[in-house]
Amino acid sequence: MAAVISTRGSGKAAGQVRHRAVVTAWLAGLVALAVALPTPAAVLITQEEALDLVFPGAEVSRHTAYLDEEQLDAARRQAGGRVPVRQAMVPYYRATRQGKAVGVAYFDTHLVRTEAATVMYVVDPESRLERVEIIAFNEPPDYLPRQAWLDQFRERALDGELAVQRGIRSMTGATLTARSITEGARRILALHAVIAPWGDIKGPGDGGESGRTP
Repeated sequence: MAAVISTRGSGKAAGQVRHRAVVTAWLAGLVALAVALPTPAAVLITQEEALDLVFPGAEVSRHTAYLDEEQLDAARRQAGGRVPVRQAMVPYYRATRQGKAVGVAYFDTHLVRTEAATVMYVVDPESRLERVEIIAFNEPPDYLPRQAWLDQFRERALDGELAVQRGIRSMTGATLTARSITEGARRILALHAVIAPWGDIKGPGDGGESGRTP
């Protein structure tokens, strides 16, 4: 069971807490990337703007899961042998509306070709991808995927079809972009399955549980 630290609030205080948490997470991510990446990714939309975009009117709380090596191994097996899963500390943003589960957002930063990209993956209460959004992208604009390409991830589950040239079509002249975003989707869904972030929060359907307590 993953150890989880959460940050919650309500009203104005909640907005301030979430803003500080988002800024702190973003800065921490950039510091970590500076060691491995040549330049920081160019920001297209901030994390706070992205969360407001995908979870309008919802209450969003930031959590951090700390995974042990056994849990990381489980995530690696689910993601697939060629998909790297290294991060033991996984921040995520859980959205609820009137006490019901809405979705979970993860921010995944990875290399595309030689530069960094940060992608937001939103997972619905049924553990399927709801949305994929590019947050930052430092490769040339020609390699930036269009929204129509990103839309094909909607309602995808972690299965054999979540792969380039299977259920996901490639991008002409930008194969590495397609591969990195698809691998990121597999990585996030695998981590999501291990973290099981919903606990006893009810889903939007029949009121059943959407996961075990993290």
